[in-house]
Amino acid sequence: MRPLILGAVLLALGPQGVFAHPGHNINEELLERRSFLQSIEHRSLAHCAPKLKDRGIHERNVARRAALLEQHREKRGLKKRQVDDPLNTDHNRTDLGYTPDTDPETLFAGQNSCVLTPDVTQGPYYVGGEYVRTDVVEDQPGVGLVLDYQVIDVETCDPIPDVYLEIWHCNATGVYSGVVAFGNGDLSDEDNINQTWLRGIQPTDEDGVAQFETIFPGHYAGRATHIHLLVHTNATLHENNTLGNEVYASHVGQVFFDQALIDTVEKEDPYPLNRQALTQNADDWFLLEEAIVDGVDPFMEYALLGDRISDGIFGWLAFGINMTHTRSITPAVLLYEEGGVRNPDAAPPFPPFPGPPPTGSNIDDETTDAS
Repeated sequence: MRPLILGAVLLALGPQGVFAHPGHNINEELLERRSFLQSIEHRSLAHCAPKLKDRGIHERNVARRAALLEQHREKRGLKKRQVDDPLNTDHNRTDLGYTPDTDPETLFAGQNSCVLTPDVTQGPYYVGGEYVRTDVVEDQPGVGLVLDYQVIDVETCDPIPDVYLEIWHCNATGVYSGVVAFGNGDLSDEDNINQTWLRGIQPTDEDGVAQFETIFPGHYAGRATHIHLLVHTNATLHENNTLGNEVYASHVGQVFFDQALIDTVEKEDPYPLNRQALTQNADDWFLLEEAIVDGVDPFMEYALLGDRISDGIFGWLAFGINMTHTRSITPAVLLYEEGGVRNPDAAPPFPPFPGPPPTGSNIDDETTDAS
């Protein structure tokens, strides 16, 4: 069992602990999340395991994940890891002691899962109009991360094809692209509103699978390391390879990583340039709210691509959505061909930001811009 501090999470939040981003009150998000989880019958995908196996989806998951792992090892010129690597004991979130040399049927058989909800906010740094693409790295340095996500209907236990999965996360130094805001890097870097790195969208295939190539996310004060997710169920792909900025139904979520993995990645360049406080998993309010729900495991399973963490990481997770519950979304920024534009309908921090004007950036002086 991972060491999580559980309990009355909301009551433990003091007046200085309710803002994950400046201007964003996470208490509201936590209350919405709790209300949703209490209102639905299926809070994880545990009940779906027999049906997924009977339909051959389990077997295809194993084959697909094994093939993707080997594909990216070959892409990087890496050999299969050795059994005596000291990081082997940390690679599996279920703490079963697997190694990356465990046969694929065992390694990829797990059904870690969480359920995305239509009832929580997408946070203050969501940008509409992002591109449909697999590789979202662009010029961002960091430890490579290959992601395999699977979307399942929690009511029917069927994979959901032809919906759009969107991801976004901060870079190695804790900055989000596409947003110019106090608390998000160098506020004087006005061009950041036009940047698109570490954001992207993929349609799900017949097995409900969407895959991405990115970097391991960094951290920022007040939140554990995480990746944001949205599943769009009624969006239309436009000729410019985006979903546009229309209002469409969405399911919102976040996924997390083993603390031991985070601590190891944080030692790799350029992550040490980030001077923001690192919040441990056991101190993250949103994660604790997830963890107190029976059967919900929002941690990504992972294996290293090579012998070192710098060779890259392969992560996978299945999650459920309830197709009968949806909500519209309100991006903080709207991305157009000519660049990003602040959404006048968005909640604070657009505009204005509370508190004193910022000074400097979140990272060392040797890094001069928000990217």
